Amino acid sequence: MARSKLIIASSETNADILYATGFRAPDAFAFLETDGKTHILLNDLEIDRGRKQANVNDVDSYSSVAKSVSSKSGKPPAYAKVIAAWLTSKKAKKVKVPAEFPLGIASELKNYGIDVKPVQGPFLPAREIKSRKEIQCIEKALRIAEAGMARGIEVLKGSSIRKDGILKYQGDILTSELLRYEIESAILKAGGEARGDTIVACGEQACDPHERGSGPIRAHKLIILDIFPRDAKSGWFGDITRTVVRGRATIEQHKLWETCLEGQQTALKSVKPSVNGSDIHEAIKASFAEKGYPTSTFKGRWRGFFHGTGHGLGLEVHEYPRFAATNFLPGQVLTIEPGIYWPGIGGVRHEDVILVTNSGARLLSTYPKPFEI
Repeated sequence: MARSKLIIASSETNADILYATGFRAPDAFAFLETDGKTHILLNDLEIDRGRKQANVNDVDSYSSVAKSVSSKSGKPPAYAKVIAAWLTSKKAKKVKVPAEFPLGIASELKNYGIDVKPVQGPFLPAREIKSRKEIQCIEKALRIAEAGMARGIEVLKGSSIRKDGILKYQGDILTSELLRYEIESAILKAGGEARGDTIVACGEQACDPHERGSGPIRAHKLIILDIFPRDAKSGWFGDITRTVVRGRATIEQHKLWETCLEGQQTALKSVKPSVNGSDIHEAIKASFAEKGYPTSTFKGRWRGFFHGTGHGLGLEVHEYPRFAATNFLPGQVLTIEPGIYWPGIGGVRHEDVILVTNSGARLLSTYPKPFEI
């Protein structure tokens, strides 16, 4: 008999349970798939809403199950005891769980006679291939991301350059923090959620790919804007990165920007079903090295192209598949985001989102790539 699938998590933070149920709740709840049917166990606070909104066969009451196993002492039964009773009632004594399943609950379930086996890798592999509706959700999230990008570019265009090279906007020094606020306010207005993680990294800060950025933004420096909001309604993510200069770019900055763009264009043209992402990734790294940007450590820090060419995008901003670890399949949605990080010049990253089609790749991003503004 096949093992049943069990997830216990909050759908606000766990993409698998959100995908499986379509139900958004801030607190952890239990999901079970067994014998081709799906079930969730909700507390009294959520059960009425769950019965209306959850895309499952059955919505069961936690308090009812707890009452059935409560002791004569009147004390509430242990959480794992209730879950075990619920699983037993569904004849699901053997379950497989995600690798990140809570260890404490897993141990207690075993004490109550439930055979728990963790699964490495994707727990719901169907998430990798997007349906037409899911692609539309990602496209909507991308429009939200692009609204944030448009506001960021608008603020940079509206800034003035002081004699010392620091930017000012509406009388204030334009900092990474202020520009991030403007971008994320636009995301909120467009129907998205941004959690303060938007990257606004200028100059040497842009040489660290995940540096959020801080302090005054300067003219004539490379600025990476990496925006990855969640659609507040659907829970799907968008992701876009642009690299700009407010003012005039140097010859070296131009070369870095153009070289990175050529790498991205190579990837966009190369993605096709059955092609291996690792081959494309290595070809881009080799091309960058030929143009003077080899990937290596220099004076104790990495420089060149030292992250992946892309990643899956959906209910998580980083999800399966990894670009370099897949043979592409129609229906996959991935980012294409090569970057070059060169201390002394700055960092450049171009990021767009594609859908793998039967014959190649379709670009889902629509925002242009301005450079000098």
